[in-house]
Amino acid sequence: METGAAPIPAALPYFVAFSQLLGLTVVAVTGAWLGLYRGGVAWESALQFNVHPLCMVIGLVFLQGDALLVYRVFRNEAKRTTKVLHGLLHVFALVIALVGLVAVFDYHKKKGYADLYSLHSWCGILVFVLYFVQWIVGFSFFLFPGASFSLRSRYRPQHVFFGATIFVLSVGTALLGLKEALLFKLGADYSKFEPEGVLANTLGLLLVCFGVVVLYILTPPEWKRPSQAEEQALSMDFKTLTEGDSPSSQ
Repeated sequence: METGAAPIPAALPYFVAFSQLLGLTVVAVTGAWLGLYRGGVAWESALQFNVHPLCMVIGLVFLQGDALLVYRVFRNEAKRTTKVLHGLLHVFALVIALVGLVAVFDYHKKKGYADLYSLHSWCGILVFVLYFVQWIVGFSFFLFPGASFSLRSRYRPQHVFFGATIFVLSVGTALLGLKEALLFKLGADYSKFEPEGVLANTLGLLLVCFGVVVLYILTPPEWKRPSQAEEQALSMDFKTLTEGDSPSSQ
């Protein structure tokens, strides 16, 4: 019997579109906040610090979220093509986040400020290290040709769990950094509903909404990418080798 493309769940495209609208809005509002109240973004000036929040939101929030959604959006493409796209989005996110880290450390060095004393900075370093390790291990298991099917199958649940966990930590760390930036500049005026505080609080809510929608899209079992014919064949071969089952007995 000829099998066609797997059907797309009716609600999935709407949730994916909503997630992209939220993600792009988060990036736009971040840029608006930095432009309206922080002077904009530049590397060789006092505005170098502003490179940090912009890069972190683009890399570790928006692009990381999109990388997690690849296996929900591309349901019928070749598995290896989907893997490469998933890995590339994570690479772009990692590089952009690295630029953001270099910017803040370089800015602190020029100004003589202390590094790594706040909860935000501790969480930020933890997230970046976990993200880098997750990418290296994921590449070794799923893109490097030497990894066996059995190892990939055993590690896949951990990879999925830590991917979602790091994404949640990234959103939380962004919220900590946003609150820290507001308190440093506004101080007691933060409680007076200053326009910058209101805009930044709105940005915080948008960050939370984006994170929640991405995680929701990852949750329903029926929205997961269906196994393709070649994946099912590999799974059956692995079962035959490990359990002694015969494919013809199914």
